[in-house]
Amino acid sequence: MDIEAASNVVPATHKSVDVDDDGRSKRTGDVLTATTHIITVVIGAGVLALAWAMAQLGWIAGIGIMIACSCISILTYNFIADCYRYPDPVTGKRNYTYMQAVNSYLGGKMHVFCGLILYGKLAGVTVGYAITTSTSLVAIKKAICFHEKGHDSYCKFSNNPYMIGFGIGQIFLSQIPDFHKLTWLSTIAAITSFGYAFIGSGLSLAVVLSGKGQPTSLTGVKVGADLTEADKIWRVFSAMGNIALACSFATVVYDIMDTLKSDPPENQQMKKANVIGITMMTVLFLACGGLGYAAFGEHTPGNILTGFGFYEPFWLVALGNVCIVIHIVGAYQVMAQPFFRIVEMGANIMWPHSDFINKEHPTKLWIFKFRLNMFRLVWRTIFVVIGTIIAMAMPFFHAFLALLGAIGFWPLIVFFPIQMHIAQRNIKVASLKWYALQLLNFTCFLITVLAAIGSIREISKNISKYRIFTYKQ
Repeated sequence: MDIEAASNVVPATHKSVDVDDDGRSKRTGDVLTATTHIITVVIGAGVLALAWAMAQLGWIAGIGIMIACSCISILTYNFIADCYRYPDPVTGKRNYTYMQAVNSYLGGKMHVFCGLILYGKLAGVTVGYAITTSTSLVAIKKAICFHEKGHDSYCKFSNNPYMIGFGIGQIFLSQIPDFHKLTWLSTIAAITSFGYAFIGSGLSLAVVLSGKGQPTSLTGVKVGADLTEADKIWRVFSAMGNIALACSFATVVYDIMDTLKSDPPENQQMKKANVIGITMMTVLFLACGGLGYAAFGEHTPGNILTGFGFYEPFWLVALGNVCIVIHIVGAYQVMAQPFFRIVEMGANIMWPHSDFINKEHPTKLWIFKFRLNMFRLVWRTIFVVIGTIIAMAMPFFHAFLALLGAIGFWPLIVFFPIQMHIAQRNIKVASLKWYALQLLNFTCFLITVLAAIGSIREISKNISKYRIFTYKQ
């Protein structure tokens, strides 16, 4: 980190208005661009699994947990925003990554634990995105098949060709140098995320208004012949994981903050973006989850656009899935770029004089001009290939999303922000505020453990049903 930071510092005699206080190129981001990045990450395909989560939890717990997660997120993401600089939130030294912030405020080995969770989740989310994209592409083909041959026809297709195609596309997009170059891609992704969320909600609302909505319950799916009490409990835990994932953008929060201009202060801008982004997220989550549950009741599919609760109008179902694909193409890069950056920074520190790692080669391909870095080309390609292979081996949508949400929720959204806030504000141990924060911390820890257990059980059940690399939907 020090080498990387030092290499970007401009000598005092050459400083200009185009350089920030740390010697790097002037940042130009604002509340709007930060909100766009937040929306791109949180209003992801996981929103379409919220109807299933609502069906497991019922109206009371479903709505309550969604609102509670949103309120907790606003509080803790504001803590994170104050820790972008150290020790003062306005004038202190910048922390370019979540790990660096944890190291600055908590010291010791905490940043190592943070890094394992953070970058493990980033890598896992990219696998989830490959699964989601292939699921939506297959859903487009199925929508056309059902329309042409009838709803009872055999319309099952392998996900693998679509995962491979998605992986090839991401190999090219992964050559985008860094997060700062992603605003255009993130904006497109954010727009399409609203597109498929509104299509899913609109189709569900149409079912409800037509009087064809299925019975619902205050407590969710009922225990009976098709569902044991134990299975009901496990599903509830997995549903909490789905909601936890949907609320998370901690993996890229410091990358977003590092795009913001410094006037007004970054923490103030980010707090506004947090409130706007999370509020929009909550309204959309409640609409998608609530309307989907009202439409399908106890038979709500894991994904309301790919689980085929809707067959017609087939073109609208297909369009919704096209929006998902476009969104995921952008969201993949938003999530992968921080992982790329930390590996490349480490390589730079280890081998600062290596041309293979550090040299940029000016390249022209047809009308496109860009700078090619051989290490970036090789290592990012390997990353995408491995992620695609893992996705092909384990294509289980909502259970996999729930596990990722469970793993990241407590440490990244609750534990580290609370501990950094306590350290920054010098909150006394055993004070009322300290006890309140630790109670919140412990409660969220229990939820995380239960959600992780439920998700792992769901995945193990799915794995026992399918042969590796041969999954069809």
